[in-house]
Amino acid sequence: MEIWAALRSLGRSGLADLVRRSCDHALRMAKGLQDAGYEVLNEVSLNQVLVTFGSPKITRRVVAGVQSDGTCWCGGTEWQGQVAMRISVSSWSTTEEDISESLEAIIRIASEVREHA
Repeated sequence: MEIWAALRSLGRSGLADLVRRSCDHALRMAKGLQDAGYEVLNEVSLNQVLVTFGSPKITRRVVAGVQSDGTCWCGGTEWQGQVAMRISVSSWSTTEEDISESLEAIIRIASEVREHA
């Protein structure tokens, strides 16, 4: 039903654009995190980014800090035996500015957590 509603509202090309933008945003997020020195665990081919910030304890603290900050919401997960933050870019309203602000917040919080570890 939700797919039908999205197709009805956006049309085929609009839905394709939404998927493309979400994937591009995820790639940009992954590159920004890698450039900041954090390990992206997955090959970012869709809209999902899995990143670790070092130890499981530090990664969990970063996830909690990001959730508390409120700039964006990212969940914790475990993937292939590693604790990670899961970033899922899926909203039709996500902009380049949102990605920049979210990336800045995640990097700032990760840096603060690692400083106090």
